[in-house]
Amino acid sequence: MKTFTILIVDDSAAMRSLLVSTLETLGTISTVQAPNGFEALRMLPREQVDLVLTDINMPDINGLELLSFIRSNPMYKDLPVVVISTEGSRKDIEKGLSLGANEYLVKPFQPEQLLEIVKRFL
Repeated sequence: MKTFTILIVDDSAAMRSLLVSTLETLGTISTVQAPNGFEALRMLPREQVDLVLTDINMPDINGLELLSFIRSNPMYKDLPVVVISTEGSRKDIEKGLSLGANEYLVKPFQPEQLLEIVKRFL
């Protein structure tokens, strides 16, 4: 059975840990983590990533900037990206989706919501 690799980008170690423990229930998932968009950009060429989960509000390069980079790079343009953020207004969600997010999940969320989204893309 293929193992899928998910890149988790969030400046909160607690949130990254929560995401990892939730995703591990799927069994066929490995994760790599970045505390900000800059680190995520450094990791993308080095890791074979199947999905990116990113927060928006982070130091250095935020999640929307990261998303814009991913969508503008031919190597990653088809890589599924899910934004997970406390920014939950209709305007925020529309902006994330218009920049190319495949899905937008508002914090706090139920673990089942995350698992359902991840299963759709893997």
